[in-house]
Amino acid sequence: MSQEDPSGYPYQPYGAPYGEQPPPQYGYGYGYPPPRRDDGPSANAIVSLVLNLLALLSCCNFLGLPGAILAGLALSKARTEPRAARTMVIWSWIMFGLGFVLSAGIVLFLGLSGHLDD
Repeated sequence: MSQEDPSGYPYQPYGAPYGEQPPPQYGYGYGYPPPRRDDGPSANAIVSLVLNLLALLSCCNFLGLPGAILAGLALSKARTEPRAARTMVIWSWIMFGLGFVLSAGIVLFLGLSGHLDD
């Protein structure tokens, strides 16, 4: 059972006839525009800061301190000097990874050499 006009065209219950309606305008109208990408602190620097501090406190990762300092400096320079801040975050992640690998290597060495037997 189809709702068709006697002339053979589909039934249009409301609005302007077909072809007379303007196309929808996307991106304008409702709500606020999305925030700018460079506003606020960088999530990468915050995660690096938190993980470096956790590594320093929990795992005795001695490279966590310079990594946390670099991440904190990157947060402070994120708006004024984004390129320098990005470089500091990269070095902060390098410090975190290097400290983690060295700590794991020391524990592995001590375990295999028998110094942890007791």
